[in-house]
Amino acid sequence: MKSILIFIPLLPLLGAAITGFFGKKLTTTYAHRLAILFVLMSTCLSLYVLGDVLGKNFYEFSLFTWAQIGELKFEIGFLVDSLTALMMLVVTSVSLMVHIYTIGYMKGDPGYRRFFSYISLFTFAMLMLVMSNNLLQLFFGWEAVGLVSYLLIGFWFKKETAIHASLKAFLVNRVGDVGFLMGIGLVVYFTGSLNYMEIFDSVSILVDREYSLFDWWSVSLLTIICICLFIGAMGKSAQFPLHVWLPDSMEGPTPISALIHAATMVTAGIFMVSRMSPIFELSEHALIFIMIIGSITALFMGILGMVQNDIKKVVAYSTLSQLGYMTVALGASAYSLAMFHLITHAFFKALLFLAAGSVIIGMHHEQDIRKMGGLYKFMPITWVVSLIGTLSLIGFPFLSGFYSKDLIILAVGVSNSGFAGFVHLVLEIGVFITAFYSFRMFLLVFHGTPRFSLDKNAPHESNFVVVLPLILLAIPSIFLGGVIFEPLVFSSWLDDAIYISPNHDFLINMDFVSSSFFEFALHGFSTPTFWLLLSGVICAYLIVIIFPKSAAYLSKNFPRLNILLKEKYYLDRFNFWFFASGSRLIGEKLFKFSDRALIDDLLVNGTAKLVSRAGLLMRIAQTGYLYHYAIVMFLAIALMLWWFIPESN
Repeated sequence: MKSILIFIPLLPLLGAAITGFFGKKLTTTYAHRLAILFVLMSTCLSLYVLGDVLGKNFYEFSLFTWAQIGELKFEIGFLVDSLTALMMLVVTSVSLMVHIYTIGYMKGDPGYRRFFSYISLFTFAMLMLVMSNNLLQLFFGWEAVGLVSYLLIGFWFKKETAIHASLKAFLVNRVGDVGFLMGIGLVVYFTGSLNYMEIFDSVSILVDREYSLFDWWSVSLLTIICICLFIGAMGKSAQFPLHVWLPDSMEGPTPISALIHAATMVTAGIFMVSRMSPIFELSEHALIFIMIIGSITALFMGILGMVQNDIKKVVAYSTLSQLGYMTVALGASAYSLAMFHLITHAFFKALLFLAAGSVIIGMHHEQDIRKMGGLYKFMPITWVVSLIGTLSLIGFPFLSGFYSKDLIILAVGVSNSGFAGFVHLVLEIGVFITAFYSFRMFLLVFHGTPRFSLDKNAPHESNFVVVLPLILLAIPSIFLGGVIFEPLVFSSWLDDAIYISPNHDFLINMDFVSSSFFEFALHGFSTPTFWLLLSGVICAYLIVIIFPKSAAYLSKNFPRLNILLKEKYYLDRFNFWFFASGSRLIGEKLFKFSDRALIDDLLVNGTAKLVSRAGLLMRIAQTGYLYHYAIVMFLAIALMLWWFIPESN
């Protein structure tokens, strides 16, 4: 089994190396076949490992120690439990679909081989992250994912907006990584280890340590550590206010948008918090903080999705909102539900992104949904799979997204955590908002009167290699939630990987939830959540189909609100004014002081001036008269005699 586990991340790495270093010697066909073959093998091995691990097997081992400081070891190792095995299969299977889809989407692109190399490397980095048995290896995978995302978002490097978006993603994530590193440093300092198992065994060391920030306020060490670690998750999983990089990442090719937003980069923070649950469970204040941040993200990012007109950005803001739901679940100690929603979301969100890419291809690279309409006649397969993905996203009963999303709302509703009542209300409002913007996009794209010229390049259905991944992803988007509903939530699938304090065990308070997925889905039709969902769909239908001019009317009559939403709450402007311009101003001041004043004026020019003035002083003594020099020599000899000849006693 150890060999199999080693091969799972190495196979995508091998594919990345071959297509990257030897791609020019291979035809495009052989390049994508090799990359897909290696990811397919990794997917099959991940499926085998999942079956083995769910049979109550557990693997934890170190391959080698690459450095050691005292008793602190820096190792490369693997921890494979149920949490890891589920993530491995999600990452590899979604990556496989993206690899296949890329054949059609990137056809003819001059960077075709390079793109396959990057997405294979991305898969390797994510696998190393989820399979690690220590915090340092997780951090290396964390940073590798960020680095490759920088390369992929800026893949079309001749496009200025893509370059800016990739740099923005890189810099914003570094902000989160500072907090993450501080959290790791505190854990290592107090526990003396990077290994998960050793950290969890030593967690009692961290309990009851408090530090006074003011005379009237003290904070526990555990809370500091948890919030620092979560700041890292805020950057990687795009939580408010570190979410600003994610919508701009749509400047990259659609396949990587699907991979980043569905199964890899943005899920890393959710996975990390779930992995570190034995620590987070000991800090009530950190959990409340996490829940509040998640609810803010879920609500306000969903509202922004209501006014987007770029098809990919609508889906991107839905990702932000759904990540908020997952984060709320973490704050409510519902780690299994956060992972449940992560898994179902991975498939239906990948489906929606790839379907959006199919629409973009069919519309000859038009992304403005206001210039579409009536596409169901031209793209029937894309229409069907988009409907499936949209229904799953809004949580329609019997589809995958319903089970995980509704359970999160129920769990928060019965939680005894602080602010749980307010957060529950926010999530319910989010259901209406999600349904509205999702069906607004769906109706604008596929229904209504066509808002494009049929004479010039009429839309067309995408080719088979693009449509095939859509069909395959539609299957888990429908059935996966029901299949894993009982074992993941009400059985013991994740018991070996996740710790929940008895005070936070939400399942005890959810005994009214039926263990039958069918009965639970039927019950979903009678809940307030369903009626909010239905209201959102009806509102979208009224605004898009019945009263198509109402959107312009609302924008005209509520100009300040419209501008606020179009400017994305002015967060980008604030970041540019305060952080970017502020940093530049500080840099200019430091440059003027250190480089100009200290180095140039004082050290360089100052030394020259000192020598020059010393020379002027010496010049005064050089009179040219011999008797002047004789007097100086006489005085110098007299001074030397006085100094060196000792006085007589």
